[in-house]
Amino acid sequence: MTGARPTYVELLETNRLIQACADETLWLCLTRTVQGSKLFPVSPYMMLSYLNAFYRYPELLRKVEARMTAEEIGDRARNMGAKLQASSIAWGLPNFYLLGREWLISMGMIRPQDALDDVKTVMDFWKRFMLSWHRNDGHLDNSSFAHRAQILPDRRLEVFEADLHACAPGDPLHDASHAFLATVSQYGFLVSCESRISLTNHGPYRLRDNSEMIVRDFMDLSETSLPWLDDVAKDVPFNNLTVPMAVKDCHFYLVDDWGSFESKPEFTAEKLCGVGLYASDALSDGFIPVGMGSKQELTDTFNRYNEIFKEATNRLWLKMAGWTRDEFIDAGALVYFNICKEIAHVAGVFEVDDWLMIDPRADRFRPILNDEFAAGVLGELVGSVSLPSQQASPYTMAMHSNAPKKLYTPLPYSVLAGDDYAPTVGPIQKGRSSFKKNERYRTTQGVLTLDEYNKRARAFTPTVCEDRYRFLCETWVKYNHESPLADELYRAEQRGSRTIDGKGAR
Repeated sequence: MTGARPTYVELLETNRLIQACADETLWLCLTRTVQGSKLFPVSPYMMLSYLNAFYRYPELLRKVEARMTAEEIGDRARNMGAKLQASSIAWGLPNFYLLGREWLISMGMIRPQDALDDVKTVMDFWKRFMLSWHRNDGHLDNSSFAHRAQILPDRRLEVFEADLHACAPGDPLHDASHAFLATVSQYGFLVSCESRISLTNHGPYRLRDNSEMIVRDFMDLSETSLPWLDDVAKDVPFNNLTVPMAVKDCHFYLVDDWGSFESKPEFTAEKLCGVGLYASDALSDGFIPVGMGSKQELTDTFNRYNEIFKEATNRLWLKMAGWTRDEFIDAGALVYFNICKEIAHVAGVFEVDDWLMIDPRADRFRPILNDEFAAGVLGELVGSVSLPSQQASPYTMAMHSNAPKKLYTPLPYSVLAGDDYAPTVGPIQKGRSSFKKNERYRTTQGVLTLDEYNKRARAFTPTVCEDRYRFLCETWVKYNHESPLADELYRAEQRGSRTIDGKGAR
């Protein structure tokens, strides 16, 4: 053991965060649908990804924070539609790590007090990022806000609403937008190894008495950080696309920490009454309008992109048709593990060896991860919660299940009385992968090499995140909306708007 022992307050707070993650994870696993796959060995790759997260996340987060704090990344995340939200950071970052930890504890390979500093690092980073990202609604995560996520500030929502193109069932834009949404959703499902992590939603946002807006983000679409998209996605013009959607006669009563939603009545095609399209990433100054100049231009853009994504999907199917089982497992494990990699892109410290490799300490478990065993372990870990380490006092009544179980093991307070502990799992070890990443990274500033991407990211600050504007929050705007500085802030957000460019705050 090295370094200072944790304080009582630090352990109390860390355990509170661990329990919050446990409660939401159990609810999600009990109430959300689960999809199987005939192509990917999903359970094996999920279990491998959890172990990879346990052994790698702490050091990667420290590397990111040496360049940029979690809360600054959270501020930037509100200004782009990248993998910096639900489910990537909101759920994936802490829970992939904690699931790997819990399995290792249950197998007797680590003790609850081992990697104590690592656990603190992960949970503290997550907390600070989430409080920053949720700054406008004042919550830690969607679950603490009755499962909703009102992430965006008034000035951005004003632009989204003003620039929406109206549509109705039967008109060309309505048909084109729905065709695009269906195609890119299926493409993203395949890109993310038959999981849902390339798509997310946030909101709802009130528009009128019978109208709401939900904002949908499609992420990791082009040649950027997933090596199996090299060449396959060479024609995809943006890595992230955001689609604000106005919906009438429909209330989104639930938007969870996986980024999925439920509504009453059900959100069906005929309820869509307005739509837009934007691109963004770590190098964009906010959301860039795509095909938004006119209703016809947006219709044509959706139709053109629909064909591009169909062709990319076909190419990806052909590539995957030649994969071995290990390649399927590696791809799935990596796409899960690097679900939070965008933090490294924003900080300008992304490295292939960090985010696109399987750590040998995780890979040693590969021989036992056949389909049957992995499915059984995963089912016990997040379904029945029946692993030995998850059993609690018979007086315990867990949230949602009332069972005497705990999904995650807390850190023991006995370390404060002198019990020994291992502070960390140590530095990242040289990993391996079935894939080799090329030097093409599609950004809003063009196709760059990784070195150039990192350099530009380190030198870049979005306008609204500059020191002059960063802390001009919704409360400040409420009481200073007539000030010249408020006008500057709003005009910065309105730049490029079709309808309110230069309008300001008044």
